[in-house]
Parts: sequence; C-alpha cells; structure tokens
Amino acid sequence: MSTTLLLARHGQTVWHAENRYAGISDVALTDTGVAQAEALGRWAAAHPVDAIWTSPLSRAVRTAAPAARALDLTPHTEPALTECDFGVVEGRTLAEFEAENPAAAQAFRADPVANPFPEAEDPTAAATRGTAALRHIAATHPGQRVLVVAHNSLLRLVLCRLLGIPLSEYRRVFPRLRNAAVSELRSQGGEMALLSLNVPCAEEN
Repeated sequence: MSTTLLLARHGQTVWHAENRYAGISDVALTDTGVAQAEALGRWAAAHPVDAIWTSPLSRAVRTAAPAARALDLTPHTEPALTECDFGVVEGRTLAEFEAENPAAAQAFRADPVANPFPEAEDPTAAATRGTAALRHIAATHPGQRVLVVAHNSLLRLVLCRLLGIPLSEYRRVFPRLRNAAVSELRSQGGEMALLSLNVPCAEEN
C-alpha cells in the first residue's frame, strides 16, 4: 500500500525578495505569499488530500490554512519539519555574510553540509529529523494523500536523503523549491520515489 506525500514550501515571505535566510525566524508572508497560499488551497480543493501536516513556523501554518479550510481538515503541527537554523546568517543574505567572512562563505558554497554557517544547525542532523518526520507521516496515513507544508532547505536535504543523493549536493541538485509549489513523493514498502518536482499551484512562485 503506497502513501502519497505532497510537499509544499511555504509562500513568499517579507525576506524572500532579497533572498534573506529566514531559518527558524518567524517571518510573515507577503501579500504575494498569501495569494500563493490561497492558490495552494484551491489546488487542494481540486486534488483532495486526507491530511495536512505543517512546520510550526507561522509562514508554513498560514500557507496550509486555505487548504485546511477548503477540505475541512485540522492540520497536524510537527516540530521536526521546522526549517534549519542558519545561525549567524539568520535574516541576512549570503552576499552580506560573504562580505564579512569570505573564507567561511566560500567553504559553505563548496560544501554546505561539511561547512555550515557559524552557530547553525548541523545539516546532517536536520536531514535526519526531517526524514524521520516524513517517514512517520507516511506510516500514520497508509494509502492516503498527505499535504506537508515546510521549508526550502529542510525539504531539499530530506529529498537528498530519501533519494540517495549526497547531502552536500542539495543546493546544486535542488537549487530551490518554489513557493507554494507541490512536489510529489510516493512511499511504499519503506522506499520513497519522487514523482514530480516544483509543480506550481499559482501563476507566480
């Protein structure tokens, strides 16, 4: 029996336009982000799911809300779906960090897992917690379709872990997950298969 996991990154935030790392900071959605959340809700109404799980950060909860209303579902909140903590780079751009610490920025670009930002969460640990969360969700909903609203870096790390791709390649293989777009995973017999990636629900993501 297979379970379908429909992974969605939250909508655009106020830091998105400048590509600032939001991480564990609780950053609000922009008007565009709210519109993306509404588009995801319309998509869910047309492609119903049986359950919704979200990160506890408000940008993910807010993004999931229209889908929950459309389907009369109460979302489950899972702390392990929280975005990676980016340490000293929270609220800053990579370019700003590079101007201050070019060697550390270069090391991050070369291998973001072996050389995370200072005071940041270990990306391997983030991949482990996120992967465990998705496997738990799949096991909780056998044979069902589940919408999971989480975050760009965490989901990219988890996709690498689930698909057997070296974690150090997450930024290259998955440059970004588009805001409020859907990526489909099939879980069956403990194995995960990626069926689609970054399918938009709105005109702008």
